Amino acid sequence: AEDEVSLFEKDMKEFWIQFKISYGTEQNNQTSALRDLCKETIEALSEKWSKKLKEEDLMIDKIQEYNNEILQQSKYIAEKEEQLTEIKAKLNQEEEQQKNLNDTIQELKEELRKKMEIKSSKNKAAKEKVEQVSKIKRLFEEHLGLEMRRIHDEQLQFIFRHIDHKDPDKPYICTLSINEQGDYEVTSCTPPLDCIAELQLKLRETNNFSAFVANVRKAFTALSYK
Repeated sequence: AEDEVSLFEKDMKEFWIQFKISYGTEQNNQTSALRDLCKETIEALSEKWSKKLKEEDLMIDKIQEYNNEILQQSKYIAEKEEQLTEIKAKLNQEEEQQKNLNDTIQELKEELRKKMEIKSSKNKAAKEKVEQVSKIKRLFEEHLGLEMRRIHDEQLQFIFRHIDHKDPDKPYICTLSINEQGDYEVTSCTPPLDCIAELQLKLRETNNFSAFVANVRKAFTALSYK
């Protein structure tokens, strides 16, 4: 019985030894396999994250590049907007100058039109006066021995004869013109008459040319008796 017990204890001891060896070996193998798996996993993850980090770095560089391009575009747009503002201001200034020029031209046209109307009116009045004088000229030449001549500077010269009873052919001369205002003006009188200014004023007031010529003749006649 002791031998069987001893043999059993020996067998049990060997069993435990083998079991421990077998379990330890298996455990070591599992640990090694786990370590290798962890290593492979870590390497795979490291490679994956390393690649991802590189991609993110490339993405960051790309974003920075885009930001730089946007900044350049914004700067370019700002410069163009500033140039556009300057062009608009210049155009507005030129439009204002053009408007002022047009207004000035219009004012000059209106002023010229008024001057032309005034000139036309004066010419018409002068023409009417010349026609009136021409009619009177024929009347006086036929009945009073009066000669009328148109001389330089559009002046009209009246030559009275048959004034001096001692010398009927002696000329008495009065020269008349129309000034810039369209009024009659005596430019010369030979021999001079003291009343010529008064007669000129009365002619301007009444526009009665026949009466003026008759009064000048009367004044010359009165002068011939002095």
